[in-house]
Amino acid sequence: MKADPTDQQRLLELQDLDSRLSRLAKREHELPERAALAGLDADRARLRADVASLRGTLEDVQAELRRVESDVDSVTARAAKEQERMLTTSDAKQAAAFDREIESLRRRQSDLEDLELVIMERVEEHQAAVNGVAGELEELEQRRADAEHAVGAALQDIAAERTIAQTSRATLAAGLPEELVALYERQRGRYGFGASLLRRGVSEASGVALLADELASVRAAAPDDVLLCPSSNAILVRTAESGL
Repeated sequence: MKADPTDQQRLLELQDLDSRLSRLAKREHELPERAALAGLDADRARLRADVASLRGTLEDVQAELRRVESDVDSVTARAAKEQERMLTTSDAKQAAAFDREIESLRRRQSDLEDLELVIMERVEEHQAAVNGVAGELEELEQRRADAEHAVGAALQDIAAERTIAQTSRATLAAGLPEELVALYERQRGRYGFGASLLRRGVSEASGVALLADELASVRAAAPDDVLLCPSSNAILVRTAESGL
C-alpha cells in the first residue's frame, strides 16, 4: 500500500486520540470516586441491617412492656373489685377470704410494677441503641450523597473529554485516505496499536528496537510505502526522528 508520508504521520495523532479514549475508558472503569461510593453502599447496607435488627428487638421489648402493663391493670382492677366485695359483705369468713385475696393481688401488683420498671429501662436502652445507629446511618447517607455527586461530576468530566476526543478523531480520520484508515483500524483492532512511531530505530508501540535487517528494509522502502512494525504489527511511521 502507498500513502502520502504526511498522511502516515497524521496516523500518530489518530493513535494518540485512540490512546486517550482508552485511558478515559480505563479511568471510568476504575473511578476512585465509584470505589468510595461502593464502600459507603456496603456500610449503608450494614447499618440498615443493624437498625432493622435493633428496632426488631426494641419492638419485642415494647410488646413485653405492654403485656406487663396490661397485667398490672388487670391485677389492679381485680384488687379494686375484691376490695368492693369485702366492704359489702357481712360474713366475717368471707371478708377474711377477700382480705387474703387482696393481699395476694397487691403482692402480685408490686412484683409486676417492679418488672415494669426493669422493662422500661430496657426499652430506654434499646431506644438509645436504635437512635445511635440511626444517627450513624443519617450521617452516612449525607456522605454517600456527596460521594454520589462526586461520581457524577467525574463521569461528566470524562464524558466531556471523550466527546472532544471523539470529535477530533472523526474529523482527523475523515481527512485521511479511507484505505489507510481501514488498515490502521484493522491493525489496532487486532494488536492494540494502529500506528507506531519509529524513533531512533525503536518502535514506540512495542518499545523494541528493530533488528539490523529490519532497519535495512525500512531504509530501502520508498517514503510513501506503508510499512508494518515487525514487533507491534502497527503501521510503522517514519519521521526525521526515526534515525534512518
